[in-house]
Amino acid sequence: MMDKQIILESKQHCRRIGLDPEALPVHSHRYTAKELYEQRNKYKDILDVSHDFADKFLSSVSGNPFLVMISDNKGYILDFKGDDSIIDTVRHLGIVEGVRFDENVGTNSLALCLLHEQPIQILGEDHYHVVLHNLACYSVPLRQSDNGQLIGTVSFMTDIAFSHAHLLKLLSTIVDSIEREYKLRRHNTQLQILNQVLLETNDYGVIITDAFGEIIELNEAAQSLLFPGQSDKESCVGGRISDADGIGDYFERAIYRREACIGAEVTLQLNHLPRYLLLDVVPVYDGDQRLIRVVGSLRDITEMKKAEELLRKSEKLVFAGQLAVSIAHEIRNPMTTVKGMLQLAGKTINPVHYDLMMSELARMNAIVSEFLILGRPQAQVFKDESCRTMLLEALELFESQSEMNGIKVNSEIGPGLTIRCDRMQIKQVFLNILKNALEALPFGGEVDVVMDTAGPYQHIRFTDNGVGMSEEVLRRIGEPFHSTRPDGNGLGMMMAKKIIDSHDGRMEVSSELGSGTTVEVYLPGTE
Repeated sequence: MMDKQIILESKQHCRRIGLDPEALPVHSHRYTAKELYEQRNKYKDILDVSHDFADKFLSSVSGNPFLVMISDNKGYILDFKGDDSIIDTVRHLGIVEGVRFDENVGTNSLALCLLHEQPIQILGEDHYHVVLHNLACYSVPLRQSDNGQLIGTVSFMTDIAFSHAHLLKLLSTIVDSIEREYKLRRHNTQLQILNQVLLETNDYGVIITDAFGEIIELNEAAQSLLFPGQSDKESCVGGRISDADGIGDYFERAIYRREACIGAEVTLQLNHLPRYLLLDVVPVYDGDQRLIRVVGSLRDITEMKKAEELLRKSEKLVFAGQLAVSIAHEIRNPMTTVKGMLQLAGKTINPVHYDLMMSELARMNAIVSEFLILGRPQAQVFKDESCRTMLLEALELFESQSEMNGIKVNSEIGPGLTIRCDRMQIKQVFLNILKNALEALPFGGEVDVVMDTAGPYQHIRFTDNGVGMSEEVLRRIGEPFHSTRPDGNGLGMMMAKKIIDSHDGRMEVSSELGSGTTVEVYLPGTE
């Protein structure tokens, strides 16, 4: 619709509602101080951008009576800037921050711009009220660039003597620039929020490179995982991603082959211990499909891997228990028969062969017994017992066997606590540990046994100077069927650990190949 037609219809509307053209315009609606503050805060980014462009325009017309006015999408004035002389004029006309321009105020460019959603100019006598006939007003709708939503207006106001045919076009150009700048700022704000969310988290590492593999940003989690030798993350910026062990290849694939990587498992060595990480590497492109960034994220799954390993061990225990129940009777019944027949035929068999077969049957029976303990948990009978007494009894049972094998036992038995326990099970733990020490000393040696207290715990330490264990063997201590002996089954230490855990205690094993092994047992004392 042409401006002249729009203005004609507006004046007809003013006459219909009985406005007096000789009176001052009356603004019936205005924001309260609180409402104005809240709306300005909502429009803060728009106002900031508009002020920048308004200042540039006003500096170019310095000394001339120009006013730049910004409204919201309902026609309420949020702010204006301009020459002092015209600001005084509009304030005398009742135009202040917070008032609303609508059709009922009279024919005005701001209300008509919002109503018809197009640029409008009202010059001199185009205004309905006579008092405004010496003013020229121009308004252009302000929209969001991405969706075209109307968010407000930007207006010029000046003396009619300064009106010009190009002012509306100039204002439209300024509003276009405001819209683009506002969109850019919103985009940057979103990027900053995304940056903050990504880079300031400690849950996973984030590392960003440019299109050539140079590191431009990373968070502290990524720095500690990938560059533990660097003092801080800033010292890593500018380096090459190819220098990052374990992940450089994935970034190079994204850069040179445009291959994304999702969920790759990588292993890093930190402080001589393996750390397991889940890696995502994603190339980022601009609108022209040019590579501009490569973003990688690292999630530490070491604890998850440990949990998986524990689960596998638990599955082994379940299997071992099921196996024990199913085979125990199948083995013991024929073993009993064989043993009985051997005893009956004992006089006719070479004594050496007889003793060997009987000892092997006894060993088989011991293995089956350990399986039965694993498959059928024994009912525990907990009583208050002297840990000192139980340890001395275990050492007395071990004494004759140690002497036969040329092993010297050095004991230092300090104060003993009373512990709540199953007496037979705790003695079994002590004997299993001493038996392992004996087997680690095939050519004789020494075993040191020390009992003392560690806070509320009874502390018992067993140390031998035997062959010791490697890190790999030590790490697998307690696993069923894992043993350093050809004839071992790994059940002794597993059962010992199981018993200690059921008594709310803990067992710690340390060893060094060629230097011996230390087993420490901690059992809670009674109050």
